Amino acid sequence: MDKIDREIASYGSWRSPITAALIVGGSIGLGQVEVDAETIYWTEGRPSEGGRNALVCQTSRGEIVDILPAPFNVRTRVHEYGGGAFTVDQGVVYFVNFADQRIYQLSVDLSSSGRQPEPLPLTAAGNYRYADLLVDRHRQCLIAVREDHHADGEPINTLVSIDIKNPNPDISSGVQSLRAQSLAPLQNRQIRQDFGEDGQQILAAGQDFYASPALSSDGKSLAWLAWQHPDLPWYNTQLWVAAINLEGNLSQAQVVAGGMDESVFQPEWGLDGSLYFVSDRSNWWNLYRWQQGEATPIYPMEAEFGLPQWVFGMKTYGFISELEILCTYNQQGLWSLGKINVQTQALTPIETPYTDISGLRVTTSQAVFLGGSATTPTALVALSLPALETRIIRESSRVEVASSYFSVPEAIAFPTEQNLIAYGFYYPPHNPDYTAPDGEKPPLIVKSHGGPTAATSSSFSLRIQYWTSRGFAVLDVNYGGSTGYGRDYRLRLDGQWGIVDVDDCTNGAKYLVAQGLVDPAKLAIAGGSAGGFTTLAALTFRDTFRAGASYYGVSDLEALATDTHKFEARYLDRLIGAYPEQKQLYVDRSPIHAIARLACPVIFFQGLEDKVVPPNQAEMMVQALQQKGLPVAYVTYPEEQHGFRKAENIKRTLEGELYFYSQIFDFELPESIEPVEIFNQDCL
Repeated sequence: MDKIDREIASYGSWRSPITAALIVGGSIGLGQVEVDAETIYWTEGRPSEGGRNALVCQTSRGEIVDILPAPFNVRTRVHEYGGGAFTVDQGVVYFVNFADQRIYQLSVDLSSSGRQPEPLPLTAAGNYRYADLLVDRHRQCLIAVREDHHADGEPINTLVSIDIKNPNPDISSGVQSLRAQSLAPLQNRQIRQDFGEDGQQILAAGQDFYASPALSSDGKSLAWLAWQHPDLPWYNTQLWVAAINLEGNLSQAQVVAGGMDESVFQPEWGLDGSLYFVSDRSNWWNLYRWQQGEATPIYPMEAEFGLPQWVFGMKTYGFISELEILCTYNQQGLWSLGKINVQTQALTPIETPYTDISGLRVTTSQAVFLGGSATTPTALVALSLPALETRIIRESSRVEVASSYFSVPEAIAFPTEQNLIAYGFYYPPHNPDYTAPDGEKPPLIVKSHGGPTAATSSSFSLRIQYWTSRGFAVLDVNYGGSTGYGRDYRLRLDGQWGIVDVDDCTNGAKYLVAQGLVDPAKLAIAGGSAGGFTTLAALTFRDTFRAGASYYGVSDLEALATDTHKFEARYLDRLIGAYPEQKQLYVDRSPIHAIARLACPVIFFQGLEDKVVPPNQAEMMVQALQQKGLPVAYVTYPEEQHGFRKAENIKRTLEGELYFYSQIFDFELPESIEPVEIFNQDCL
């Protein structure tokens, strides 16, 4: 359709085929990926099933099958964010069930249906949580991170092994087979593992946090990551290595990398017997090999081969052979795939259509990963080796919308404070059916990602296209503190949370205004969690934006410092300063204490079971804005936690935010949307 044939309508009022109902009805969240022999397993977050994480597999014959019946939900609450909730070994699945946080096992037999998983008797429902599951065939046990909530105060994290010897003679033949085969490497020697009364043996204790256990192929060495308060894993971690004997006892434990000013990621034993890991000691998260007591770089490069470990089970590389590593790496916010020859120290890029790659799992015959691009939804992708041919196994969205409705992002760099540069992805409004009246410029939504130590990406997002296809411009900002641009960029936020991120989001909006791309009177900012704090701080301490949307955002830094979970309990020491020693900084940067400076409408969305950012954070802000007489809306979901998983709530949130903007920026909605209650609406 030529421009002159398009319907003329104001930005924001364009009718779009990308509806909220379409998004939640045809989308799933692809999660953890594992490969066992030729069978590929993954989790699917299904909004249509109340946000349940289903476990799915594709067999060697190409069949896609659900492994677990409802209501089983593969999700762990360790660190509250979870991850690493299942593993598979020789056809036996071990997984954490969300409802009771127990570990269950199931021998996968695709020839029969209706089989139920069996709980491991030694993980009885109670106050234990588990993550990062790893099968130790040599000792017939699971190695896992355990989080103990029995006592008052902070939970205790340890690295444990859990006896999986068969206590039930009726258990499946697949599990029996695992037991028999697991004895072979030990030549049928008697195992006398020192399990406690609960059938669990503590391998490592005394550190505040543990992650990423990795067992050498001969079963004689164990590596893992550990760190202490006030650090988080993207600041300072230690890589430990210890000998492990037949009884499962560790000895000769030593730190081989990490410590102060070094973040280590994904220890992995190579096929050559060496220990590999990712470290940012050079400013960039690069690959290293530890041999004979010395760590050497594999391929120095100004690129990120690592990630901030918000969840367990993250991986960016694996081994094709003793000499070749298949890896993913990030440059300027865009991910690529490549092969590194450890002998020649040469990297060979592998061409794919994907600019966002995660969840990589590698065998000698294939690699599997989650891949997305600017114009295609994230998909589960298999890469054959050595042919390097890709095939799509599962798409995250089955929504069929013509690509002509999609806005293609542009990676931009823009000036910010202290003569520095910040980054983001700009999406112009786009809909082939409409054009705006002459001289009109679009409203802009600046998106502030969570974390704040995290990153946005260029991967296709129907939720962003929901806005651009209606006539909004979107700027997705990777503010200072984001990952993907080196350690120095990541540390820009040290002591500066609420300043650097706010400056970068504000300057990004000003940059687009200066380019003549958006309407300076219709600027909004939206974000969730830490991004919600940035949103509220930008609305409170700057006068650039005219409206905002906070998703489970932080408004009172003091409250967050004294009422949050263990993983992030000391995060603010780094981002703000030590508490209570620097209490005044917390007060000065908290939007709740500067309501007098906030002069624009805000909508809040909050799960009432959120333990990461409790509901009182939103409620204090809403009450204060109501009393001040500002237009404010508050939408709550009784059964949601940190992030919304249910289809009806995701739909309500998208439509509620759109309705809110329509009232603030005064444009007509092309479709009927259930209104949200706006307090003080008569003040608009």
